[in-house]
Amino acid sequence: MDNDLQNKLRSFSIHVFQDDLINWYLTEKRDLPWRKDQDPYKVWVSEIMLQQTRVDTVIPYFTSFIEKFPTIEALADANEEEVLKAWEGLGYYSRVRNLQSAVKEVKESYGGVVPNSPHEISKLKGVGPYTKGAILSIAYNIPEPAVDGNVMRVLSRILSIWEDIAKPKTRKTFEDVTYELISRDDPSSFNQALMELGALICTPTSPSCLLCPVREHCTAFEEGVQAELPIKSKKKKPKPLQMAAAVLHDSDGNLYIHKRPSTGLLANLWEHPNFEIVATTGKTYREQLADYLQTEYEAKVVLSELAGTVEHIFSHLIWNISIFIAEVKNSPNENLVAVSPEELSKFAFPVSHQKIYQIYKGQNKA
Repeated sequence: MDNDLQNKLRSFSIHVFQDDLINWYLTEKRDLPWRKDQDPYKVWVSEIMLQQTRVDTVIPYFTSFIEKFPTIEALADANEEEVLKAWEGLGYYSRVRNLQSAVKEVKESYGGVVPNSPHEISKLKGVGPYTKGAILSIAYNIPEPAVDGNVMRVLSRILSIWEDIAKPKTRKTFEDVTYELISRDDPSSFNQALMELGALICTPTSPSCLLCPVREHCTAFEEGVQAELPIKSKKKKPKPLQMAAAVLHDSDGNLYIHKRPSTGLLANLWEHPNFEIVATTGKTYREQLADYLQTEYEAKVVLSELAGTVEHIFSHLIWNISIFIAEVKNSPNENLVAVSPEELSKFAFPVSHQKIYQIYKGQNKA
């Protein structure tokens, strides 16, 4: 922390700020299912779900997930396929794989109790500085910083911090600041209040400054620069990839699906056969896909004309997928699994492949 920021904190009315923020939170906080109690497991699940996902989207997933896996032991003992299915549609599937790995360790090494030590909890798979701080502060009332984008945005405005929040080293600045500001009496409410303020009032654009409970403490509001903060450099644009996919079925109505590798993007999820188009072959998408299905799966098919397209945007990639449909005329190799339409609902698919299947169903109705 630089000298300028240290000087700002020395002159800052920390206790008044804490009281104003916490009192607002206790009065105005949203009624969210993971706030019903301070169960460390539920706090953990909610925080993992809320990473890169909106609250409104998370609520039904959280409720359903806790019904299926109400305890550490239930999630630790569950079949991975069932866990992925419960997460289907939330995206960023490595989050839930890491979560299940970590709860297995909690069951085996900590008797099913989420550790309340910063050192121990940091060793769990998928638990980074933010998740560590969220669990320890919210569930155990330990004054640990929980710094995410919301918190950095709020504090950059409150204290007029002009460091680029997109740079990893900047997080340490905000963690240090949060540690200075956090309430030792009620760190659970303090951290949740900062998050709530960022979500409801101190929003990325057009912050509702006149409704802000800590407006009197806000340097950016006083200086009229709240719209200029935080400083955040832009990420690289995601790379577009042209893909082709086939929904394969046989004369009995079975569908042929493929399981993705156990590591990498969308690991262990199921999908319809697909691959990246090579622009330099001189062959059409349809011809390249037919060649791929023969080479990769020994599947003899006659592909339809283009049935539809799907675009799916990741943080670093954009999949532009051309969809074809075909009846399989032989027995493909073991890399494809035949399932009935009824059985298909038991398998976890990424959103892009759920959309692909809907195109197939639409064609069948036509």
